[in-house]
Amino acid sequence: MTIDNDFRPHTESGPRRTIDKVVEALRARDLEALRQLYTTDVVSFDVEPPLVHAGIAAKLENWAKVFQFFATVDYEIRDLTFTVDGNVAFGHAFARLHGTLHNGEAAQGMWVRVTYGMRRTGDTWLIAHDQVSVPFDITTGKGVVDLEP
Repeated sequence: MTIDNDFRPHTESGPRRTIDKVVEALRARDLEALRQLYTTDVVSFDVEPPLVHAGIAAKLENWAKVFQFFATVDYEIRDLTFTVDGNVAFGHAFARLHGTLHNGEAAQGMWVRVTYGMRRTGDTWLIAHDQVSVPFDITTGKGVVDLEP
């Protein structure tokens, strides 16, 4: 019997492949492809209000806003790391959403911290939770958005 290394309990390849597909779907501006990468009950703590975006419709609404804002989209991930055990995985990385605005102006975006919680169903890894954050200056209470990894 041959074991597919991509689905051994402690491998990062499955969750990493899902994040790669998120990047591809964002660059393609493809909401339906994104829908396939999240659980229907995904909980997202994104950088914009409200405090919680619950369910796939709310998550896709956030991505739809990105597509309304940008004419072209790029999404960059750095230092992605996962810990995998059986059918669950959690990971963290730095991410930057940037691209070209509809007026042709380049928007460099900002680096954020992102945390992923994933569940595996069969051979598919889906994002069940994500949290995006920026550090803040405790003396001013404002986000610090000019840091780079």
